[in-house]
Amino acid sequence: MRTLDGRPMSWQAATTPVGSALRISPAFVATWSDAESGVETTLEARYSEDAGRYLVTSVTNRVTREGVEVNNIALRQIPIQPIVQSAAPQCIALTLDDEDDPTATWMTVSELSSTEGRILPHWLAEDVVKRGTKDARMEAIEILYGSAALAGRPPVKAVQLELGVPHRTASDWIKKARAEGRLNGMTYIVGRQANG
Repeated sequence: MRTLDGRPMSWQAATTPVGSALRISPAFVATWSDAESGVETTLEARYSEDAGRYLVTSVTNRVTREGVEVNNIALRQIPIQPIVQSAAPQCIALTLDDEDDPTATWMTVSELSSTEGRILPHWLAEDVVKRGTKDARMEAIEILYGSAALAGRPPVKAVQLELGVPHRTASDWIKKARAEGRLNGMTYIVGRQANG
């Protein structure tokens, strides 16, 4: 994962505010290599405010071993959307501190989720569900929705899985967060194909 100018992706590259608590990198370059097919794919994606997610703007393929050809059969097997889905969490930054505090600790969603394999720590998810204040719950919904929607994943499902709540509850909390303006700049289009 790199920025467009070739630097490694980090939370410092997340300069575009989205919603009320997230910052994202305006664009990224991701490379994926498939040893079995012998094809390496590099794609560039840019955040589109109108679409509310990252859009792939270019794809480059090259062979990684002799005897392999980039042809229509090979191109059909390149997982464009899964590449974006795995790359996007590295481009979304947030802080669990007061974001106006100059000493706030910022991190990417990828760094946050790598600690427990989740986006929110288990203890925080439980607390938000059981006795979370309205603001804490809405902040959690914004983080989960944004992380999923910007990567092209179903946000309601992400909220359900992370917080362990039914679909109806997840949908209700998302509607409330959107009504409060917390999800501005993030959209998920139901029915979009998961395989790109």
